[in-house]
Amino acid sequence: MNLKVLVCVKQTFDTEAKIELKDGKISDAGINLIINPYDEVAVEGAIQLKEKGIAKEVVVVSAGADKAMDAIRTALAMGADRGILIKQDTGADEYARAVALAAVIKEENPDLVLAGHVAADDGSSQVPTRIAEILGWPHINVITDLEITDGKVKCSSEADGGSQVTEVALPAVISTQVSWNEPRYPSMKGIMQAKKKPVATVDAVAVENKTKIIEYSLPPAKQAGTKIEDEPEVCAAKLADFIKNVAKVEVKA
Repeated sequence: MNLKVLVCVKQTFDTEAKIELKDGKISDAGINLIINPYDEVAVEGAIQLKEKGIAKEVVVVSAGADKAMDAIRTALAMGADRGILIKQDTGADEYARAVALAAVIKEENPDLVLAGHVAADDGSSQVPTRIAEILGWPHINVITDLEITDGKVKCSSEADGGSQVTEVALPAVISTQVSWNEPRYPSMKGIMQAKKKPVATVDAVAVENKTKIIEYSLPPAKQAGTKIEDEPEVCAAKLADFIKNVAKVEVKA
């Protein structure tokens, strides 16, 4: 096979980063930025398709600020062939990002689009589905396995209480679960080669957000718990009193 595979990646905060607000906005000062871990799984999956001779080219696309170039370069160091940075304000919502990505995908005309099913920062799980809707392509979500034969893609996906198998015709949009594979670490050779791989820069399609952020706020700090130390029967009595008179939990027979 000689499929062209395009992978959508998003640059996110490191999952261990401490979120802080400054002037009413999320501050990225001193924060390590990485490829969204779910998208990293999609990149690995695309590279494996190329190693198996199923894909002939792996293209990585990211919509965001200039900093997103780092995420693209990481994917190139892993083994992707070329990248495209869609310059877009970081305040773009899921709709605006999907429109921007879909426009580039339509221009690239790939056989298969891969992406993580959710981003680690906003957790919306909307962009891949929106892209498929805009393009009019079939979409399979949270896949854990993938097989391509005769112009069709068959995927195993997570489902309540088990799994399901879905087959659709290409081209298609597939969003991956993190359990699909284990992403490789870029080698030193890959990092050096990535510097020479082409990355195009385009402007995002100008559309208005569908949502408007009014305010950011951090969740309230956790209050210290109440510790009861005494003999078992005394503890039980104090706990019952706390549940009834302090926590105001209604107990029905």
